[in-house]
Amino acid sequence: MKTTSTLAAGRWPTATGPGAPALLLSGITRSFGAVQAVRGIDLRIEPGEVVAFLGPNGAGKTTTLDLVLGLGRPTSGTVEVLGLPPRDAVARGLVSAVMQSGGLLTDLTVRETVQYVASLFPHARPVEEVMADAGITPLADRVVGKCSGGEQQRLRVALALLPDPALLLLDEPTTGMDVEARRSFWSTVRRDAERGRTVVFATHYLEEADQYADRIVLVSGGLIVADGTSAEVRALASGRVVRATLPSPSAAVLAALRDLPGVESVEVRGEHVLVRAADSDAVARHLYTHTTAHDLEITARGLEDAFLDLTTERAR
Repeated sequence: MKTTSTLAAGRWPTATGPGAPALLLSGITRSFGAVQAVRGIDLRIEPGEVVAFLGPNGAGKTTTLDLVLGLGRPTSGTVEVLGLPPRDAVARGLVSAVMQSGGLLTDLTVRETVQYVASLFPHARPVEEVMADAGITPLADRVVGKCSGGEQQRLRVALALLPDPALLLLDEPTTGMDVEARRSFWSTVRRDAERGRTVVFATHYLEEADQYADRIVLVSGGLIVADGTSAEVRALASGRVVRATLPSPSAAVLAALRDLPGVESVEVRGEHVLVRAADSDAVARHLYTHTTAHDLEITARGLEDAFLDLTTERAR
C-alpha cells in the first residue's frame, strides 16, 4: 500500500542526487535492555510527502523519530536522511523538529527569541519572513511567558523554519492552537510540501491525519502495521456501522442484536443504537423486521476505527 509522491521534486538536493528518498529506514530495531521498542521498521519517504506517523503510546513512534534526529542509534539497521547520516543532516540544518513542549526562554519576547535562534544558523531565513509564515507577527513584542500554549507552539514552528529545512518533524504540532491558527498552519505545510519540503508528523488528532496527510504510517508494537493513503488505511477496518433510531430498546432486543453473526458491538446512545458489524445488510434487515427501529444509516468505518482495529493486540 506504499505510495509514491507526485509532488514537486523540491529545492533541497539529497547527498545521493535526484530521485533519492528524503528518509530511508532499513531494518531498524532499537532495544533498551530487555525492552525492544522498535522491532523492525522499513520505511521510505519521498521528497515533498506529508506523512502522518501514528500509533498508540508505547508504539515506538518517539524512539523512531529520535533515531531520525540522531538522538540515538539503532541497535540494528540503518537510517538515512537525504542520503546522509542523521547527525550530519541535522548539523547542516537540513532537518528541524517541532516538539510539543519545552525549549523556550520565557523572559524574551517572541521577536527576540526568533532573532536569537536565527543567529545560531549561518544561513537562516529572514526573521520577519519566518514569523509571518508561522503567523506570529502580531505577537512579536509579547513576552514568551505571556503567550498561550497555542501561541508558544506557533513560535516553535517559526524556530524550526529558520534553517529552511528539507525535512520537518512535528510532534503534536497544533496542540493548543485554535481552529483558525490550525487551518493556517496546515495551509503553510501544504504550500511548503509543494516546494519539495518533506513533513513527518505525529498527532493524536486523527482528523488532521485524515485531512492533511498524503500518506499514513501506522505503528504498533514497534512495527509498521499499515502504510498508505487515508482511504487505504480506513479500508482495513472491516465492517460498517449501522445507526438507527430505537428509543428505549429492551435487554432482549439488544441481546438479539449482539447474537447476530458478525456483530462486533452494540452501543446505545440516547434514542439511537449503533451496531458495528461485518454484515451490515443482515443487521439492517433484523432492525426493520424484528424491532421498531427507523431512520437507518449505514456508514463505512473511519480512521479511528482502523486505528483501533490495527493497533490492538489481536490485530498484531
